[in-house]
Amino acid sequence: MSSIVQPAAQPAGALRLACALLIVYIVWGTTYFAIGIALQSMPPLLMNGARFALAGLIMLAWARWQGQAWPTRTQWRNSALIGALMAFAAMTLVVLAQKLGIGSGLMATVVTTMPMWLALWSRWGGEHVPWTSWLGLALGASGALLLALEGDFSATLLGTLCAFGAPLCWSLGSYASRKLEQPAPAMAAGAQWLLGGALGLAVAGLIEPQARQFDAAQVSLASWLAWLYLLIMGTLITLNAYLWLLKNTTAALAGSYSFVNPLVALWVGVAIGGEKLTGWVFVAMPLILLALLFILYGRSQAVAAMLRHGKRFFRRAGSSASAAA
Repeated sequence: MSSIVQPAAQPAGALRLACALLIVYIVWGTTYFAIGIALQSMPPLLMNGARFALAGLIMLAWARWQGQAWPTRTQWRNSALIGALMAFAAMTLVVLAQKLGIGSGLMATVVTTMPMWLALWSRWGGEHVPWTSWLGLALGASGALLLALEGDFSATLLGTLCAFGAPLCWSLGSYASRKLEQPAPAMAAGAQWLLGGALGLAVAGLIEPQARQFDAAQVSLASWLAWLYLLIMGTLITLNAYLWLLKNTTAALAGSYSFVNPLVALWVGVAIGGEKLTGWVFVAMPLILLALLFILYGRSQAVAAMLRHGKRFFRRAGSSASAAA
């Protein structure tokens, strides 16, 4: 069987792997909605910088309480690079893209390029990426593209550049976190987030007028709650799960969240935002499922599952047609 999971992931157990994937799949699918609410009354650079700086301080305190050693000089330097790419550059570009009017459909499509970039860096770095993983990545991107037809494809030039830059920076940071020397996991996460968040706060103070004139009393309750959700669920819990996946699975599986997140985001929009669905979602869902099967299990299991679900679908369709007749 061609498996996407590296041997290092086996001792951790399938349950832990499944839990980490579910957290990343579901929670990060809701964060686009939360970011939109937070941006209603918060400046984007300040909002993102404060989120990661506070998360970093919490993680550093937690790491020290657990007895983890402070990073070495080399590890601080590596953490600064990873934090600058992921916590600062990638996440800042995401919030700026949304602030600059990038539609949900375009944003959902662009994000799916992240695991492809990550798989490419991994291949160039000497890691073996099975052809089933490449096929799964392509199927997932196709499914997300169809799913994005449910959304808004409005765009501006600057917003589009921000949208395409975000997954590129995130993939570079993700690859660096797999390869560079780092301290213990909690200490590594805290260092990366604190340094990336501090950089974001510094840039906000320099170039963001709303940040220099920030008044916490002017922020709505909804925006504060959304920011707390991003801090606790989006960062402290889910980003930790993603960093664990980067160390315990291959690039394709760790990045597969980008195919599932738009699906979750769409259902969140339907349930909370009152959005309407068209038929594209029902075409995209099987493609995304098949993509995950190829990435997780390889060719034989994916084809068997496709045939099994296909037979079930046609049996139901035939029963419905007979009943209608």
